[in-house]
Amino acid sequence: MRRDLLIVLAAFAAASALAGLLGAANFGTALAFGQMAVALAAVLVIVRRP
Repeated sequence: MRRDLLIVLAAFAAASALAGLLGAANFGTALAFGQMAVALAAVLVIVRRP
């Protein structure tokens, strides 16, 4: 459970930081990419659950 939460939070932080480094127009745009990464990570966590 804790590991799943860490995966989702790490995906948000990594995607937001990467978008910012790659030249997102503003902070809000970078956070939008972070939200997309959270959605993808949540799906992967749910699908991988036994």
